[in-house]
Order: sequence, then C-alpha cells, then structure tokens
Amino acid sequence: MRTGLSACLAGLLLVACGPAPIASGINDPNEARNREIHAFNRGVDRALLRPTANAYSSVLPEPVEQGISNFATNLDAPGDVVNNILQLRLGRAAENTLRFAINSTIGIGGLFDPATAMGVAGDPTDFGETLHVWGVPEGQYSEVPFMGPTTDRDLVGVIVDVVTNPVRLALPEPESYYATGTKLASRLSDRARYGDTVDSILYESADSYAQTRLLYLQNRRFALGGAAGDAEGGFEDPYADFEDPYAE
Repeated sequence: MRTGLSACLAGLLLVACGPAPIASGINDPNEARNREIHAFNRGVDRALLRPTANAYSSVLPEPVEQGISNFATNLDAPGDVVNNILQLRLGRAAENTLRFAINSTIGIGGLFDPATAMGVAGDPTDFGETLHVWGVPEGQYSEVPFMGPTTDRDLVGVIVDVVTNPVRLALPEPESYYATGTKLASRLSDRARYGDTVDSILYESADSYAQTRLLYLQNRRFALGGAAGDAEGGFEDPYADFEDPYAE
C-alpha cells in the first residue's frame, strides 16, 4: 500500500514539473548498429510480414477483418484510461471509459464501434506519452528487432504497457492468449491497409533507414506536441516546412 501511494505521489510530482520539451534534431549515436537491425527488420517484412499480411487481408471478408481490428482496439481502452489518469487528464480518462463501456456492451465486446458514431471518439495514448508528460526526455533513437523504430522513452513505454495491460492481467489463460492473437491480427491488417506507403518507405526510398527514422520522429513528436497543445490552445507543427534531406 505504501509503495503504491509513493508511486502515485512521485507521479504527481513529475506531472507538476511539466511535460518534457519536444525534442528537435536526430540523436542517433548507434546508427551503425541500428542500420543493421533495420536491414534485419526489412528482411523479416519482405519474407514474412508483408506476404502474411496480404494473405490475411485477402482471405478474410472486410467486415470480419474490421471487427477483429475493432476488438483489438477496444482491448487497449483500459490501458488508455490508466495512462490518462497518470497524466492527470481526467476528462480524457472519462471519455475513454465511456467509449470502452459503449463498445463492450452495445458493440458486442468491441467487435463494432458504435461509440464513434455516437461522437465518443476516444483518446488513444500510451505510457511513452505518460513519461513525456512526467518530464522524461526522449533519449536516443533506436531500432528494435521485430518492433522497428523507437526511442529510449518509447521503448520503456511499450514494455510497461505490455506488462501492466489491465486486460491482459484480468483475463485468465487461455483467454489472454486470444487477446494477444487479436492484437497480432490487427497489426497484419494495418500492414496490408497501409501497404503501399510502407513499401514506398522500405523498398523505394533512396535510404529506407533514414526515411523511417525521419518519419517516426516527425510523427511521434507532432503527436506528443499536439497532445500537450490541446490544453494550451493548439500546437503548430514544427516540421511543416522541414525538407527531407533523403528525398529523391
């Protein structure tokens, strides 16, 4: 009990310090190793992930595939609520709670998404964003085998989200394995849905590693800055006029 209270107090103190500044530039001191891992990940995508995703998407009817993706997204909602609370964004926590309740009941366990039709869009988040809100800096850029691009902060966030996921902890075996399976199936759907974009980055750009790194950092920093700007009257994309030095 004391440990949990101490953790909560520490989190409150970190939130009081304010979010970490949005990083700029590229902090990639281990680029040589990261490029090797990127080459490995690209090989895995070419040999396994891309053909599996295309086969998965072609075999399943679109409504079934969408239902599985909806179900997987709904499983993330309790984790979003926990992170919203840790970020002291209680309005967003309430919205995500309502969304989970609607989709888990009217939406038949999350297979359907009536919450969006009712105007409850939700606010996806993660522990990496929580660390950002607590003032933890971005750290170094890196590539992780089978996972892809990340930063020191976001890698810790992914690990914590997986280990402490409320749904995974609440479900007994083998139900917890089914939940994991739907998450993997949802990733396959994403790979097929955005296949042309992913292929252009990995296989058609002059330097797929640099392109992947640039896009990941742009998107992640803009998402974190936009989330912080919601409470401050807006956020201007600092990369709007940034030219990709690796573009052909």
